[in-house]
Amino acid sequence: MTRDRVLNVVGTLARLGLAAVWLVSGLLKVVDPDQTYVAVRAYDVLPKLGVSVVAGVLPWFELALGLLLLLGVGTRLVAWLSVGLLVAFIAGVSQAWARGLSIDCGCFGGGGAVAAGQTQYVQELLRDTGFMVLAVWLAVRPRTLGSLDGRFGAAPAAAGVGARRDARGTEGDRD
Repeated sequence: MTRDRVLNVVGTLARLGLAAVWLVSGLLKVVDPDQTYVAVRAYDVLPKLGVSVVAGVLPWFELALGLLLLLGVGTRLVAWLSVGLLVAFIAGVSQAWARGLSIDCGCFGGGGAVAAGQTQYVQELLRDTGFMVLAVWLAVRPRTLGSLDGRFGAAPAAAGVGARRDARGTEGDRD
């Protein structure tokens, strides 16, 4: 197996893994919108209207990111959007921790106030950092197996560096 092929497999695992994260987290929020509202409100940073907007839009945005990654459509753009969302999540959890709030992040459903000592800020931050590693990988190297990006002439720009094209104009392994 060539180095390029191994990197494509790693990218594919990153793409599918991050897709699963967004699909599961979005679905768990969609099925319980009231709890999603409670989770967003618990961060205590937005006015009521902002909480309503975020709680209403976030689950669907996560589902859209997950579906696009699952299909491999716009992988680089979706990866950068994922990085941005994860930065916001990390900032939200960090500020809650720094302010002494006792909340569950609500990242995968649930969320809201928890008893003192029941927070899991370190685990949540490490988990989100791991997800960010996947997103950054895809932002830097979006070439993956089975994605639709290359099938519609929208092959990632980075893939053209050092890659050769075959007679059909599709990218082959690097020389």
